[in-house]
Order: sequence, then C-alpha cells, then structure tokens
Amino acid sequence: MTTETRSVHSVRLEPGAATLLRNEIAKCRHLRIGLVTALLAVGIVGLTLVGTLAGASTDGDLPAALPLAGLSLAVPVASPVILAILASRAVDIEHQGGGWLLGRTTGVAPGRLCRAKLGVLAAAVAVGTGGASVVVALLTRAPGATGPVPVSLWLGYTVAAIVVSLVVLAVQVLISARIDNQLIPLGVGIVGTVVAICSSGLPGWAAHLTPWGYWSLIAAADYAGESVVTLQPSYVSVVALALLATAGVVVATRRLDRQEV
Repeated sequence: MTTETRSVHSVRLEPGAATLLRNEIAKCRHLRIGLVTALLAVGIVGLTLVGTLAGASTDGDLPAALPLAGLSLAVPVASPVILAILASRAVDIEHQGGGWLLGRTTGVAPGRLCRAKLGVLAAAVAVGTGGASVVVALLTRAPGATGPVPVSLWLGYTVAAIVVSLVVLAVQVLISARIDNQLIPLGVGIVGTVVAICSSGLPGWAAHLTPWGYWSLIAAADYAGESVVTLQPSYVSVVALALLATAGVVVATRRLDRQEV
C-alpha cells in the first residue's frame, strides 16, 4: 500500500467535527449533563431569590438593582462546584472506559476530544447561566419593584458571567483530563468557590490572579450600607481573560494531542 493510499484511509477513518460533536452530545445525555446544568440554573436563581428577599425593605419596595446584586453574588457561589462536576462527569468516562486509547485508534487525539467536550459543555453552561439571568430579570417586574431596570448593565453582566464561567469550565476540563482521580478536580472546584467568594474583598490585582476571582470583577451591583448601588463590570479584564484562556486551551490541548495514552 502506497503512502498516499494510507493517507486517504487514515483521513476516512478519522471522524469529522460534526460526528465528534454528535458523539459527545450522546455521551452527555447518558451522563445526565442536562440535569446538572439545570441544577446550575436552579442554584443561581434560588440563591438570588434568597439574597433579594433578604435585602428587600420591610415596606415591600424592591429596587430594580436588588435582583442584579443578588445575581452578582449567586453566580460565583453556585457555579464553581457545578462546573467542576460537569467537567468531571464528561471526562471521567474516558478514564474509566479507555476512551482516550479508543479515540486514538479512530484518529481522535485526546486534545481534540477535550475540545469537543468543551464545546458541548460550553453550550450547556451558556444556556444554564443565561437562562438563570433571564428568570432573575423577571423579578424586576414583580409587584413592589421600583426604579428603572438597568437593561444594558444586566445584559453586559450576563455575557461577562458566561465568559468567566466558560473559562473556569475550560480549566476544569483540562484538569480532569490530566488527572485520573476526579476527587482532585472536584476539590479544585470547592477551593474555587472559596476564592470566588473571598475575591470581592481583595484588591483588584489579586482578583486577577485566578479565573475564579474574575466573578468579583464583573459584579454589576452591590450593597452600600442599606442601599443597593450599581457597579461597572471590568469588561476589559474579561476580554483579556477570554483571549488568554483561548490561547491557553489551544496550547494545552495540542500538548494533549502529542501525549502518549
């Protein structure tokens, strides 16, 4: 068999991007990834409701920015562990079932498989986080709501929160892919929750040191004494994080492609 013939056969054996994504979607359905994503949305909405009700005035007034402040606190609390669970469930099936080796035999290197997993999980996380933000936005139409709704700020925060969540998700997928024991990535998610919560009290430069700290940089509203004030999210930092994370994912997954299984 000539070199050209072998090349043609290898190209035919390697599944296309669409086929790879369909396979990962099927795996995610089997792993109940949709249910875990729903838990993410429910967690964000539930924590926001608790914070909003706790911050509402005794006379029933509900400032329009109050649900946004609750959302800014709920996302970093609910997201890190759920994102770690999503990444771990999607990747652990390859560790347990010899999926990395099987992928190699069909022309799918580990890095490419991780990119496919990240693409499917990213869509789920974007829907879950964005859907939770939409549900919380309905609180601004509840009886007793006062003040104008900061629509542009709300949209900006939602997009920024999704971007930060996807960066954290990418970190968790890469950690899960490199480590067989999935308790370690889950532990990273727990530590990430602590970092995300504590970052709001840290200087800005310290919050920039970890992906989890960026949730504090994009807070769109917060409490100032007994009142709620809107804030300006650091969109420049989020864009820089997204670019850096994209480059990091490309480099890390290409290294995985060259790694022996």
